[in-house]
Amino acid sequence: MDGIKYAVFTDKSIRLLSKNQYTSNVESGSTRTEIKHWVELFFLSKVIAMNSHRLPGKGKRIGPIMGQTVHYRRMIITLQPGYSIPPFRKKRT
Repeated sequence: MDGIKYAVFTDKSIRLLSKNQYTSNVESGSTRTEIKHWVELFFLSKVIAMNSHRLPGKGKRIGPIMGQTVHYRRMIITLQPGYSIPPFRKKRT
């Protein structure tokens, strides 16, 4: 799974878990079809929809030179009801 970097845990992403939507940062060069294929292959789940947006890099100053960190892409993946991604599974009661 080279394309998916890590899961994102923000207020919005935690709220989206109840709608069976999972948020993660992915490599900026990967496409939607690649990410969908990786999610369906490795997590054995069915993807309904995928939304993505590209987040800008942050400015970094090193002495007098102003640079910028690498841009990255964030994906919101919607799964069919009954499927989940293992690290995000709900506790059984």
